[in-house]
Amino acid sequence: MRAAYLVKYGASQTAFEVRETEKPSPLQDQVLIKVEAFGLNFADVMARLGLYKAAPPLPAILGYDVVGHIEACGSNITGLKVGDRVVALTRFGGYAEYAVAQEAMAHKIPEAMRVGEAVALATQYGTAYLLSHTMANLQEGDRVLIHAAAGGVGTALVQMALLKKCTVFGTCSSVEKMEYLKKLGVHHPINYREHDFEKEVRSLHKDTGLDVIFDPVGGTSVRKGFRLLGAGGRLLTFGVSSMNKNTSFFGKLKVLFQFGIYHPIQFLGGSKGMIGVNMLKVGEERPDKVANAMKAVIQMTEKGDVSPFVGAEYDIAQLAEAHQFLESRKSKGKIVVKW
Repeated sequence: MRAAYLVKYGASQTAFEVRETEKPSPLQDQVLIKVEAFGLNFADVMARLGLYKAAPPLPAILGYDVVGHIEACGSNITGLKVGDRVVALTRFGGYAEYAVAQEAMAHKIPEAMRVGEAVALATQYGTAYLLSHTMANLQEGDRVLIHAAAGGVGTALVQMALLKKCTVFGTCSSVEKMEYLKKLGVHHPINYREHDFEKEVRSLHKDTGLDVIFDPVGGTSVRKGFRLLGAGGRLLTFGVSSMNKNTSFFGKLKVLFQFGIYHPIQFLGGSKGMIGVNMLKVGEERPDKVANAMKAVIQMTEKGDVSPFVGAEYDIAQLAEAHQFLESRKSKGKIVVKW
C-alpha cells in the first residue's frame, strides 16, 4: 500500500514522502479499513513541527480519522463485517491507503455520506461532544465562549451549544470568518486580531461571568479566560495551538508561563475550575466514552441536529498544501485528503 510518511520536522513542503509499505494486519479486536480519505487535525500540524510528544518517532504515519470500507476483521469482531462503510478513529496510521482501528472506534455510516462530513464526525465532532456534553455538561441558558470557533472543533461546539440553547461568544481571526460565525448562529462573533476578546466579552456581557469556555489556543488565552468565568464556571482546554508560533525552547517556555499559575484555593474561592482534555488519553483509558461520543454525533447528524462543514478537500498529492492551509488559520470547518 501507499502511505504518506512524516520524514522531517518543519515546513509541510519538505516534511512528507509517499512511500510503498506493508499493509497492516488487524489484531483480534481490530478491523482493517481500505481508506477513501482521511482528515487533518491541528495536532497533525503540531506533530509535523515536532511539538506533539505523543507522536511516534520519524519516519511516522500520522492521522487520527479515516473513512472507508472494512476489508478484513479480527477474530473477535462481532458488530462489524467486511464491506461495511465506516468512519474510524486511529491512533496514528491514518495517512495511508489501509489503516487498522479498534472495533469500538469504528462505526457504520451511510454510503451516501460525504467523506469530509464523515471524518469530521470522528475527531472534531467526537471531541466537541465529549467536551460539551460529557465534560462541561452544557445547560440551557449557559453563556459560552468558544475560541477558534470557525475551525473544525469550533464549528461543532457552536452547533452543539446552540442546540442546548446557550448564548454563544466565538473568536476568530478574519472578517470572512466573522461572517461565517454569524451564519452559524453565533450571537457574539469576536475578531481577536482587532479586539481583545476579554474586553469585548466584558463590554457585551456586563452582568455575571461566563459559564463555560472552550480553549484550544492556550497561553494568555487561558489566563484571560479564567478571569471571565463566573461562579460555577469551567474552562476546558484541549490544545495549545499558540505553541506553533513559538517553536524554540524559550518560545515554548514563554507560552507555558503565559498560562498563569493556579492554586486549588482559587477554584474553591471563586467556585470555578479548569479541565484539560486529551482525546488520545481518553481513548486509551476509557474507549467507551469516545465510542459513545462517536455514536451520538452520527445519530445527531442523521437527525439533522448538527451539520459538519467541509472547508476544503485535497488529493494526496496536495498533502503539503492541505497542511499549509490548516496551519495558516485561514481554514474553516474540516479539511480532508482523498486517495
